[in-house]
Parts: sequence; structure tokens; C-alpha cells
Amino acid sequence: MRLIFLICLIFSFTNGYSQWQSFSINNNGDTLNRVDVNGKKQGIWVNRVEALRGEPGYEEEGYYLDDRKEGEWKLFNLMGDLIGLENYKWGLKDGTATYFSLHGGVRLQQSWKALNPDKLYDTLQVEDIDNLNSYRTVIVKNEGAALRHGEWRYFNPETGALLRVERYEFGEAVKDKEDELVKKSPEKKTVEKPKEVLEFEKNNSGKKRVRYQDGSTGDF
Repeated sequence: MRLIFLICLIFSFTNGYSQWQSFSINNNGDTLNRVDVNGKKQGIWVNRVEALRGEPGYEEEGYYLDDRKEGEWKLFNLMGDLIGLENYKWGLKDGTATYFSLHGGVRLQQSWKALNPDKLYDTLQVEDIDNLNSYRTVIVKNEGAALRHGEWRYFNPETGALLRVERYEFGEAVKDKEDELVKKSPEKKTVEKPKEVLEFEKNNSGKKRVRYQDGSTGDF
């Protein structure tokens, strides 16, 4: 009876991981960095980039869907500090990307628009700057990359003061609105830490970064 139980346990474990070419397991027993039988990244991943040629290293944590980044990704320096939040769609940056100083202050907010990489052209609705709540249809040729689209805001990370605002439409800078936007913004505006930073600091106070171990089932 005990032998039958062990055989069933081994079969369940093997069957649960047989759909993956490779994977990693962290200290909590969670399965990360999964690659399916088709060689595509799936689920939660942790990518580590080492420092190289003067560029600082970092880690990023987020979700892959069929080998493409999807949803929110968190960036950490190699000391474990949260330094950025990025959003993805179809593996491309989409929406707001926010980057922080080591003190948790916002230093840069970007705005991106992802185009569906499976289409040669994409159709988008764009709000008319001169007539709010009015939209126009724009057909954009897909060049295979996310486009700068919307406001890019640069802050003094120590004081929170807004230093510069840039505006883009489908990768092209809109110069005539930049000065107007800066004038409307207080020179000594204080930017509170985003709730993601406050939550991260609260939950990880005094803790070290969670590490994980590599594992593999081999190729199938």
C-alpha cells in the first residue's frame, strides 16, 4: 500500500512539471521562470541583469504570456530597492512607466503606447488637444516597437519639484505644448511616494531579497 502511494506521488509530481522544459523554484516553493514545451516563457519570471561597462545591474519581476511581457513589471537594483514600475502589452511598454530614486522619490514618469505586433497597421483613437472629449481615428504603421505617447514628466527626486514636461504623439514630440505645461506646474511641487513604493518599503523593511534556485526537467 505504501509503495502504491509513493508511485502515485511521484507520478503526480512528474506530471505537474512535465509541461515545462525548465523552471526555477524560490525559497517559498513557488515555481518561477517557466519555459513551456514550445520554448515560450510563461507565468511569473525574475530576470537578473548584471552590471556591465559602468551600467548598474538590476532585477525585474513580472509575468510572461506566450513569451511576451504582460501587465506590471517591477524593477529592483541589486541591493533589492524598488527603482521602477513598468506596464506591458504584447511584450511592449504600454501606459505609464515610473522610475524612482534610491530614496523612493519619483524621478521620471513616461507614457507609452504599444501597437499590436501581429498587425502591420494599428488603428487608434486619439483625443483632440484643442477639443477635449473629442477623438479622432489615426492609422499607424507598426514598426515593431512601443511609441512615446502622452506626457513625459521629469522630477527632482530629492524635492519632488517638476523640472520638465515633454509631450509626444506616436513617437513625435509636440513642442508647442511643452512650455504651456511647464508654466501650469508648480515649481516646488511635492510628489508623494506612490502607494507601490510605500507598500514595498513597509513589507520589506529589514528583509533581504527573496532568492530562488534553478531547476530543470530537461528537454521534451
